[in-house]
Amino acid sequence: MAVRDADARPMRRDAARNHQLVLDAAREVVSEFGTDASVELIASRAGVGVGTVYRRFPNKEALLDELVRLILDELVEAGRRVLARGDGSGLEAFLRVLGRSFMDHHRYADQLIGRTTAESAAQLWDVVSELLEQAREFDLVGADVELGDVMTSAWALRGIVQTTGAIAPHAWERHLDILLAGLRAPAVRSTHPALTRADLTRITGAGRPDGA
Repeated sequence: MAVRDADARPMRRDAARNHQLVLDAAREVVSEFGTDASVELIASRAGVGVGTVYRRFPNKEALLDELVRLILDELVEAGRRVLARGDGSGLEAFLRVLGRSFMDHHRYADQLIGRTTAESAAQLWDVVSELLEQAREFDLVGADVELGDVMTSAWALRGIVQTTGAIAPHAWERHLDILLAGLRAPAVRSTHPALTRADLTRITGAGRPDGA
């Protein structure tokens, strides 16, 4: 038994290494070519066989789901870091991190809607809610700005990034400056209600554990 365990350990390390190689290659390839990129190209970039990719992920859809999960995890972690500043500036900083993430992944940023699991969405919205509340405490956003307002602003950034792409890579930053000026206004002065969490769930398709 001890011999078999010893033999298995290097295999587990190899499997973990190959898993990371595939994910790193997939991020690069999909960022370059979009979601139509082939599994064969991803395997080639990773330096592994196609069979290795399929052992880690049963199909390309599962691989894309994992890429989206990783991006959302990174965004949640970034949100927690700027929240720790404790001075109310975290919301603006997070939106800028979000915009840069959209730029880095602009060929598949649209996948963030529709592939978001309920758990990932809840974690992201919780962090954004905390950032928003902290910004309110320091009078850096209007008192009636809601989570739904921040998320629709984020979707607007994503749309600008996907529309302008490499032609005008800084267009989203100017738009964010304008959005932030609006968020800082003492009152929204809108007769239309903000999106609720239930609305966000229906829009993103994040109502089920698998994001379906």
